Amino acid sequence: MFIYLLIALGGALGSIARYWLSTTVEIRFNGLFPWGTFLVNLSGCILIGFFAALPAAGGRPMPPTEMRAFLMIGLCGGYTTFSAFSLQTLNLLRLGDWPRASAYVAASVVLCVVGTWLGLRGGTWLFPASAP
Repeated sequence: MFIYLLIALGGALGSIARYWLSTTVEIRFNGLFPWGTFLVNLSGCILIGFFAALPAAGGRPMPPTEMRAFLMIGLCGGYTTFSAFSLQTLNLLRLGDWPRASAYVAASVVLCVVGTWLGLRGGTWLFPASAP
């Protein structure tokens, strides 16, 4: 049960950090490109890569499961799930499984955009007054 509390705490902190960084950047660089989201995703990928390397770097022992869950699932997951997607893709590439990694990237991007469109269509169908 304690591990779930750590994940929840990490998720809350990650979500707060995501909101702060994305809104701060969007206010500063008001424009057509979503710089805030882009920087959150990029920095989240850097963080999860760093956290994933902790057990392997310099022969150090693996950090406790609770710490990894707090950092990688909680903090990075609350900050951005793009970091998990990127780490999973990188792991496939490191295994030399280029076809599966390519399919994962292409399917994720295309199907998630289509899924977002379907959700938007469904929402505007159910709630026509909220149509953008």
